[in-house]
Amino acid sequence: MPELPEVETVRRGLEPVLAGARLARVEARRPDLRFPLPEGFVQRLAGARIERLTRRAKYLLAPLDRDLTLVMHLGMTGRFEIAGAVSERPGRFALAAPPDPRHAHIVFETEAGARVTYFDARRFGYMDLLVSGALEQHPWFRGLGPEPLGPAFDADHLQRAFAGRRQPVKSALLDQRIVAGLGNIYVCEALHRAEIAPGRPAGAIGRRRLEALAVSVREVLEEAIEAGGSTLRDYAGADGALGYFQHRFLVYGRDGEACARPRCRGRITRIVQAGRSTFACPRCQK
Repeated sequence: MPELPEVETVRRGLEPVLAGARLARVEARRPDLRFPLPEGFVQRLAGARIERLTRRAKYLLAPLDRDLTLVMHLGMTGRFEIAGAVSERPGRFALAAPPDPRHAHIVFETEAGARVTYFDARRFGYMDLLVSGALEQHPWFRGLGPEPLGPAFDADHLQRAFAGRRQPVKSALLDQRIVAGLGNIYVCEALHRAEIAPGRPAGAIGRRRLEALAVSVREVLEEAIEAGGSTLRDYAGADGALGYFQHRFLVYGRDGEACARPRCRGRITRIVQAGRSTFACPRCQK
């Protein structure tokens, strides 16, 4: 499933085309994705102006000029394509294969002539129209923790959130009530950078190490966004570019390989925590 860097990369790719644009036409080629589309989806969007394009956790948000917000989630295989878009990324970024037209489910056409199509092979993504003023009270957003790239996420927040918790720090960081948008890949990478074992009880981590962890989370996300995210299966940006950050993984998916930390001499191991694969170096992560 795309994580925060991938969703943010998609947002940045769509923003020049959709932010400030008026929707001339919307086409829904099926009545549902993961969930049924809201009643009057096409009619309520046609003629609306998208004020801006933002992100909350792993959701794309498009506030409209009519006290509604278009909420979009990519699920596992969701992908947007802009008709005629030309990638401006450096040449190291390969382009994904064109999406299968059979999986083109939603089409947005702007008055400026842009055509943005949402593809989703497995249809685990979803869209809805929510009242903008009540967005934070919706079950999808109510109780979400701070954004890991925002000012509210720091060692002070982690210290308060982890206090008294005996659950593994890896599980705590994946709790969206503690921090919004973090996923399995980037938590593994951040914990390795901070030299913290994923199984260590969250409440047993000292202040100095929490400061290192907060910095590591921010750094790994910023680097991943700069690299266009990570492409492991289906992910591609709105310009069709594949992510590149998977080539910089230090632990994720590297089971049995030597730890990249200088002079460590450890080997990456894979364990399963709460049904998810965790990758770490048992020698330098304590």
